[in-house]
Amino acid sequence: MRYFIAFSYFGKSYHGWQNQPNAITVQEVLEDALSKLLRASIAVVGAGRTDAGVHAKEMFAHFDFERDIDLQDLVFRINAFLPDDVAVKEIFQVHKEAHARFDATERTYQYWITQKKNPFYYDRAHYVKQMLDIDTMNAAARLLLEHKDFECFSKSNTDVYTYLCDVRKAAWTSEKDKLVFTISADRFLRNMVRAIVGTLLNVGNGKSNLDDLQRILKSKDRTQAGASVPAKGLYLTKIIYPKTIIKHE
Repeated sequence: MRYFIAFSYFGKSYHGWQNQPNAITVQEVLEDALSKLLRASIAVVGAGRTDAGVHAKEMFAHFDFERDIDLQDLVFRINAFLPDDVAVKEIFQVHKEAHARFDATERTYQYWITQKKNPFYYDRAHYVKQMLDIDTMNAAARLLLEHKDFECFSKSNTDVYTYLCDVRKAAWTSEKDKLVFTISADRFLRNMVRAIVGTLLNVGNGKSNLDDLQRILKSKDRTQAGASVPAKGLYLTKIIYPKTIIKHE
């Protein structure tokens, strides 16, 4: 039987999602907890991988286990077992062929910017001192929707089969104490969101303009885009799946 697990984590203490030989990861922590509670070797497959220091408000993974589980009880017990910076929201049964990564139809990230020094955001957002033109940054963000190839924002030497992404939303909003960049797409390249934000910040502070962004997008060259912003401001906030993956009794 296959189960989906919905959870969240604050990424500061982790070397990303995916298991690493010499560093602690969220996948390792989750697999260890499930294996001990279910008294079996449990491997989990995540919806994607987040880099070191990136946070997830909503993340999914799947695992297989052939005995019946009291799912509500397992959620209670695993939350008591996990560290404080990882929390399981729900565990539910899905069809055997459902896949946490390949069945996801859309993912949404947010990036948080603060413009005033705030000690309560020092490990949760990126502090930018320069004045930013939000209207121009939103005009630049809209240009992303006109393109499909985002190789210029991909981490160098990444082994991927395609650089094509369907970006469906990209916009900046001003909240009470921060700027939030929200971007949704069917898939993301490694380091893509942080590179996009760094490039849009260059537009916002006047270092580049909309014509420069068009040139960067057409270049397919990572060295032409802006520097990646720190991981601490990046949040995976939503993953969408077809309702048909859920197994109804």
